[in-house]
Order: sequence, then structure tokens, then C-alpha cells
Amino acid sequence: MVQAFMGSGARRVFRFGGALLWLSLSPWAQAQEPRAAASSPVSARAQAPFDLTGYWVSLITQNWRFRMVLPGRGDYAGIPINPKGKQFADAWQPAADIAAGRQCEAYGAPSVMQIPERLRIGWQDDETLRVDTDEGMQTRLLYFGAAASAPVSPSLQGTSRSRWAMFALTNPAGAAAPQSAAQRYGTLVVTTEHLMPGLLRKNGVPYGAQTKLSEYWKLRTLRSTRWLLISTKVTDPEYLAAPYVYDSIFQQEPDGARWAPGACSLTS
Repeated sequence: MVQAFMGSGARRVFRFGGALLWLSLSPWAQAQEPRAAASSPVSARAQAPFDLTGYWVSLITQNWRFRMVLPGRGDYAGIPINPKGKQFADAWQPAADIAAGRQCEAYGAPSVMQIPERLRIGWQDDETLRVDTDEGMQTRLLYFGAAASAPVSPSLQGTSRSRWAMFALTNPAGAAAPQSAAQRYGTLVVTTEHLMPGLLRKNGVPYGAQTKLSEYWKLRTLRSTRWLLISTKVTDPEYLAAPYVYDSIFQQEPDGARWAPGACSLTS
């Protein structure tokens, strides 16, 4: 059974059946590794193998008790925290960070896609994909091509360098099928660094300034329903004993009627 986040604040959920088991399965994706798109003067927007623009809502398919309920102190299950990270988390006091104006430290790029929320995705320009969240009102900018070398100063969302990794569709005999604009398949690959320290979970689990984030964004469609699957790996040599890996799934909504931006919070 899968639960879907439906609202900011009150966080209502709804239930629906097992079609999402299909999300991680694809004959062409299983058959071969992605290959990088050929060098071309065509913009990243024009090269896109699928359209991500629009509104999306979180589907809570894993870690329900950590994502929908504020985790208690010392509840670090699922995160490969090292002794230094545990020491930090055990001593962490939310009131001190709130007083210091750090309410958004749990909304950085390594953790923001896990928060039950809605996304608003659109192209800021032909080489920059913009992702806004209603929870915490954060903005991630995914830079392609030359634009990827723009900002380098540490920030909450860091610098995200992105590219399209394209797949060749094969027929049962193994021969490559002809590709047209309507037959492009692929994955959005995003690498993020230059991050400010923050929290992986709202009970003090930290990540440090050396943290790097690797993401693979994939689109799945069944009949008229579209899902965005984001596979994430967080690597932090300071506070993690091993990479922290998780998936986030979003379902596309018809419009922005339920879009309700709200401020960052460390207490809800």
C-alpha cells in the first residue's frame, strides 16, 4: 500500500493500489546502461527526453514514520550515521537553531526531496531547470552545459550540475530502433556540491560541508498517470559511515490548485 501526501500543514494522505511497483521497472532501462547525450548546440530544454514541468505531490512509499511524523531524539534508523554524527545529533537542540535563524537547515538539497511536499517545476531558461518546493519555500536550480559553472559559493541548495543521459530503445532482436523526437528516453543526472552544513532529519542528524549529492530523475507513465522517481545518494565523509541512499516518488497533479507555500519548521 502506498500513501500520498496531500496537504501542507495538516498533511492529509490518501491510499491507492500497487501500480507503483511498476515505477522501478522498464525493459529498456534494465537492458543497458545510459549513455551520455551527444554533444550538440541544441539547448538542454530542447534535448529533454521527457517533460517535467508542472506540479507534483509526494508519494510516501518508504520511511513513513520518519517523513510523516517528527522523529524522536536518538531515532537514527535508516541513516548510516558515524560516531561523530551521533555525538552531534545527541547534543543537538532545535530551540538553539531556531533562535539563531536556522529553521531551514533540514531543507537543504540532501534532505528537501524527502519532505512531504509539492514541487513546482519549470524552465527558468533553456539551460536551467527550476524546482520550487511549497514546504520550506526552497528553490533548486539544476544547471546544464556552460550554466553549470556559474555559482560556486556554498549555499543551502548547493550547486547542481545536470545532464541528460539518453537510452537507446532496442527491439526484441537486440537491434537499435530508430529514434525520433517522440521516441527519446533517458534519465536526468544531477550532481550537487558546494553545500552549507545542514540536517538530514529533523532530530539533529547532520551532514557537513563536504557533502556531495548524486541524483537520478526518471519519469514513469501508466495510462494518464505520471510519476517522477528520484533516486538519491548522499555522501558525507564527516558524519556518515557510508552513503545514505533513498528514493523519492512524486505524482503529477493537473494544476496548482493545492499549491500552498509554507515556511521552514524544525518542530513539525
